[in-house]
Amino acid sequence: MENARDLAEHGARSERKRRDSFGMFDGYDSCSEDSSSSSSSEESDEEVPALPANLPIIKTNGQVYTYPDGKAGMATCEMCGMVGVRDAFYSKTKRFCSVSCSRSYSSNSKKASILARLQGKPPTKKAKVLQKQPLMAKLAAYAQYQANQQSQVKKADVPVEGFDWGRYIGSGEMSGAPVSCFKHVPMGTSWGDITEGVRVEVANTDSSLPMKVYWIASIIKLAGFKALLRYEGFDGDTAHDFWRNLCVPDIHPVGWCASMSKPLVPPEAIQHKVTNWKAFLVKRLTGAKTLPPDFTSKVQESMQFPFKKLMRVEVVDKTHLCRTRVALVEQVIGGRLRLVYEESEDGSDDFWCHMFSPLIHFIGWSRSIGHRFKRSDVSKRLEGQTDAPGQLFVKVKDVDQSGEWFKEGMKLEAIDPLNLSAICVATVRKVLADGYLMIGIDGSEAADGSDWFCYHSTSPSIFPAGFCEINSIELTPPRGYTKLPFKWFDYLRETGSVAAPVKLFNKEVPNHGFRIGMKLEAVDLMEPRLVCVATVTRIVHRLLRIHFDGWEDEYDQWVDCESPDLYPVGWCQLTGYQLQPPAAQASRERPPSVTKQKKKSQQYKGQKKSCY
Repeated sequence: MENARDLAEHGARSERKRRDSFGMFDGYDSCSEDSSSSSSSEESDEEVPALPANLPIIKTNGQVYTYPDGKAGMATCEMCGMVGVRDAFYSKTKRFCSVSCSRSYSSNSKKASILARLQGKPPTKKAKVLQKQPLMAKLAAYAQYQANQQSQVKKADVPVEGFDWGRYIGSGEMSGAPVSCFKHVPMGTSWGDITEGVRVEVANTDSSLPMKVYWIASIIKLAGFKALLRYEGFDGDTAHDFWRNLCVPDIHPVGWCASMSKPLVPPEAIQHKVTNWKAFLVKRLTGAKTLPPDFTSKVQESMQFPFKKLMRVEVVDKTHLCRTRVALVEQVIGGRLRLVYEESEDGSDDFWCHMFSPLIHFIGWSRSIGHRFKRSDVSKRLEGQTDAPGQLFVKVKDVDQSGEWFKEGMKLEAIDPLNLSAICVATVRKVLADGYLMIGIDGSEAADGSDWFCYHSTSPSIFPAGFCEINSIELTPPRGYTKLPFKWFDYLRETGSVAAPVKLFNKEVPNHGFRIGMKLEAVDLMEPRLVCVATVTRIVHRLLRIHFDGWEDEYDQWVDCESPDLYPVGWCQLTGYQLQPPAAQASRERPPSVTKQKKKSQQYKGQKKSCY
């Protein structure tokens, strides 16, 4: 951090006749002068027609269920009307057949108008809720709705500037996680000691002069990249405070105006308060800190990313998470990659992840460790395609598998990649090379292993048996397991299995800097193209519980503290990525009532950073 006084005195001598060493005009030494509203629905008198008893419902994990025959153990989805085995339904209440339906139902405005939009009608207060329609019509309409989501995605996204972090956080106790918590973001490793009290030069918006002028401001509060600023001279007056992203081009260290021959002019609202503004600044800036002189260039350098369009990578297959496929980099935004599977003809079959995600690998990775791989039928490459260099990918920690090691059949606890709010009883299904493991969730595995998922042995997403009990986390028992409360000792004896040794798990806990209640921008890992307003609600060692503001707790996700899917406040604005605001709630005065688009499909979308 530089001394603001020293930097301010570097003004060009050729400009002294017109401006002093602070860049101030001569003569200013003595200035005198949505809402998201719920739609009511009408009751429908239509009767749901009887359905054939043998009509199947195909679930994404490969299991097949049938419609009920009147016996217990069946449930009806309150969103789409789909009927199936109760144990296969989502959430504790078993009201919905999938996370997709549960979220759609949660949004009041969407719940009442979705069918009307599908039919090309404007939503009105008389629009019937989807669940009131005949079952077959509901199934057909909902299938068409899901098919239309990809083509409507740009229309549904909220503009980058559509959410006001400054208004949301305000000047109160709410805080944002500091940039230093996110080593993978621009300036994450070079943020330095930018703190409250640092002075900067910013545009003066309270001026009637015909040219653009600047003034000194002090950082009052920091939230990620965003800073609450106050012009020098307002002292304790908070009425004119304003929020700015410190990494945007128009924020400068003190002394920049003098070096660039830009005018420093005090705001008109306080010009009458001081007779000698030059002396005022000399006194205020003596001993004060400002941004490093190369701050702007460092920001620009940190915004360069090595992955380029048409680079080929191996990435998890979102329809069969047990295997990988070849994909092409189509877009790079702030280090996040939009990957299009190589066999996609129209480019719509895509997958979003960060360039540091453990879900992407160099070409040939799957073969090298013995992981399943789906070969591409594409025989001719596009011009410009190239395999992404191996050094671009995150390196995992070397492990010694020659001694005591994980074995097939060992039991453990693991975050479920298809329900990231849950830590489940799991089993090592296959041991791969280089420390990788194929894991299955007990009680919900497909017979062909198509829903196994790959974690590295050092992953902070797998835990020894008993981790949840020790840390007061609810452990999800195997589906259909009735001997509750779940006890590991009894379960191991009943299944004739052993728990993986505790010493094989990663126990490293970095000094991450996160605190409960901190705000941030987080990827919805069940719909990984979305980055949402979120809050840290719990911390267990290096594990963070991420809550999406405005949504129920059942959509929370467990995420590692070093996940590249977490970003500081202001990251979306800096990179030009879309930020999804909190879901509208009638009881909330802040933020503005904007309905968040968080529609999910029932296929696998992605898993958290610490998957491997």
